[in-house]
Amino acid sequence: MHVITRRKLLEASEKHPELAGPVDTWFRMAKRAQWKSIEEVRRDFPAADGVGKFTVFNVKGNHFRLVAEVNYRTGRIFIRHVLPPPHGVR
Repeated sequence: MHVITRRKLLEASEKHPELAGPVDTWFRMAKRAQWKSIEEVRRDFPAADGVGKFTVFNVKGNHFRLVAEVNYRTGRIFIRHVLPPPHGVR
């Protein structure tokens, strides 16, 4: 898969240094993947959820959410958001 854009992942890691390792692991796995469906995504990331046109990945032990738009036909993953936990929850 082609991940667009890694910059959002790096920015999230700068704001939340504890996220650097888990986000890098996610990026490397997603980059090597050749997913054709949400079911195939769940083989690598069992807790991934399809929400409308987005796929939501739990990152760092379910403490952060990585929201992406996965285009299975073109093999592209568009990173939309990396969301921290709600205020006060860690």
